Amino acid sequence: MKHFNENGRSMVEMLGVLAIIGVLSVGGIAGYSKAMNKYKINKTTDQVSMLVANIRTLFSSQGNYKDLSNANAIKFGVVPEDMIKDGSGSAQTLSNAFGGDVTIVSAPARSNVADAQDAFIITYEGLSNEACVTILTGDWGSGQASGLIAIAGGATSQTVDSKVNAVYVDNQSATTASNAASGAVVAAPGAATGKVSTPVPVTNAVNACSGGGSGNAVAWKYY
Repeated sequence: MKHFNENGRSMVEMLGVLAIIGVLSVGGIAGYSKAMNKYKINKTTDQVSMLVANIRTLFSSQGNYKDLSNANAIKFGVVPEDMIKDGSGSAQTLSNAFGGDVTIVSAPARSNVADAQDAFIITYEGLSNEACVTILTGDWGSGQASGLIAIAGGATSQTVDSKVNAVYVDNQSATTASNAASGAVVAAPGAATGKVSTPVPVTNAVNACSGGGSGNAVAWKYY
């Protein structure tokens, strides 16, 4: 009788190994995706905080933000370099960590002085649902010193911009409200009863950030 040693693996064993590798790969990809999204959210928070601080410091002696725009913000050096897209001069545009557009414009802080341009609005587009919710529910300022007039978030930048632009220092409480029908929420510090005050409650933020994928926008209005 002759005995042979078989050192190979059976087909069942090989399939088991491949299955384990597949599970680990899927888990690794999911973990990486989650970590990257968190990194982008943190980067967005840092960018906006830096932009607000730089803009307010630069214009502190002027009393208004006249002529503030993407092009001038780049020219004045208030924008982090990693936000500037390729191009030169007025052709340069801004993008955020999620690849969406960033817009910086001047705006009126008070309803009775529409041409004063003593406030500014920063809009971030192309945000994931998680990013939109996390950013809206963050503490962007609750006192006068913070300069925050309002924050808005929702499915489209047009809706978000129109809502945040309609909030003024002299009537914050009167104009802020959640509007589920339009897929947006706008909030202000010290909002009246029945309105939305900052930071935005999680339920309101989740309802607003339903654009799906990367279809959400958030806008801040500061003076």
